[in-house]
Amino acid sequence: MEWWINMPKVELHAHLNGSIRNSTLLELAQELDKKGTVVFSDFEHVIRKNDRSLREVFKLFDLIHMVTTDHQTIARITKEVVEDFAAENVVYLELRTTPKGNDSIGMSKRSYVEAVVEGFRSASSSLDINFSLNDLEKCPARTGKMIYVRLLLSIDRRESTAAAMETINLALEMKDMGVIGIDLSGNPNVGEWATFLPALKFAKEQGLPVTLHCGEVPNSVEIQEMLDFLPGRIGHACCFEDEEWRKLKSSKIPVEICLTSNIRTETISSMDVHHFGNLYKANHPIVLCTDDSGVFSTNLSNEYALASSTFGLGKAEMFQLARKAVDYIYAGNAVQKELIKVFESAAETLEYN
Repeated sequence: MEWWINMPKVELHAHLNGSIRNSTLLELAQELDKKGTVVFSDFEHVIRKNDRSLREVFKLFDLIHMVTTDHQTIARITKEVVEDFAAENVVYLELRTTPKGNDSIGMSKRSYVEAVVEGFRSASSSLDINFSLNDLEKCPARTGKMIYVRLLLSIDRRESTAAAMETINLALEMKDMGVIGIDLSGNPNVGEWATFLPALKFAKEQGLPVTLHCGEVPNSVEIQEMLDFLPGRIGHACCFEDEEWRKLKSSKIPVEICLTSNIRTETISSMDVHHFGNLYKANHPIVLCTDDSGVFSTNLSNEYALASSTFGLGKAEMFQLARKAVDYIYAGNAVQKELIKVFESAAETLEYN
């Protein structure tokens, strides 16, 4: 794995809470056990397990929702997630998370996002991290691991149009704190596209890039309406029919590919039939991502190694795939130029044999 770790990489589809460390989750679950909130023994096995079944994945998500309810925990998880991505030479990271309100502990959507930003600041104590729009034109000092981090605010499909607008307005208010775009995610069997369309149109009008979880389940009408919206990127695209593939390819909308996630959630039956191969051969814009690295026991280096071995792609081809991901980031030209320099420098030192 050393070569894949050393290669610079770009991560564009990573859910904050799904990327939590197992060790942290164990610790937090033990604390909840002491409070009588959960029975630790009910969760210990599934936390320590790497090859989790779909049922165990959902059980783990239930636990994650229970532990990510206070500002301190959110900040800690954010710090650790950034550190983990930086440790495997991810040089640009777009984290996404749904702002949560919890009146009982004084948490608002805004204070939740502020806790995430505090996690970014905490990570900067050990990393060269650039997360503020105010630093957009600056290149980090590069005294250690360098990583650009930006934040996407997610709209959950369970939410109303008004709640979606609240999230978009919050993103606009916090643009100078590293918030750069909007994501639509959540249970794909819940909610109607028409509910979110007005808010997402407003986001685009205000210059906020939008990415959509699209085609996680068969829904031809919604998929085509999402593609007609022309988002900046889409995630997954697992359940497309021929017409949707034609529309996607003609639109050139980049696709965030999450190989391990798609297999573990059983939306794709096996790796050899994954649509990555079809899109790669068609030279369609794609970027490899992790989705939920903690829950699915993977990392971005592993996803590149997996794609290479499954689809017979060499290291030089995978390096170019990673480099092309720079074209699809939401941070803008100044950061893109700096990232291109990183890849150009790496190209001179990495061995491709």
